[in-house]
Amino acid sequence: MSNDKGLVVVFATTPKGKGKEIASKIVESKLAACVNVVSNITSFYWWQGKVVEDQEELLIIKTKSCLVDQLKEYVKKIHPYTVPEIVVIGAIDVLRDYHEWAVQETLPCEG
Repeated sequence: MSNDKGLVVVFATTPKGKGKEIASKIVESKLAACVNVVSNITSFYWWQGKVVEDQEELLIIKTKSCLVDQLKEYVKKIHPYTVPEIVVIGAIDVLRDYHEWAVQETLPCEG
């Protein structure tokens, strides 16, 4: 199904051991229909002038584009990182049944 209703996929990393907690809170808040937690991610990034290597978990969050700003603010509040990674990618094509389910299971869009 074409993405005419604005579903997106959001990637966010968390410290190892925090992914399930954050994923559960996001789904309970109805800011996403589904969050996958992928363990055993090794990340390399610049932080405070040096390259850091960390063991993390990757959250794959499925939500409506109209909820992205709320989702970002919520994740920033509950996330232990000073600067959490939050990357939004448009879903080009979504199975109709999944799309309808995701829309039903998240907060309604305002306006």
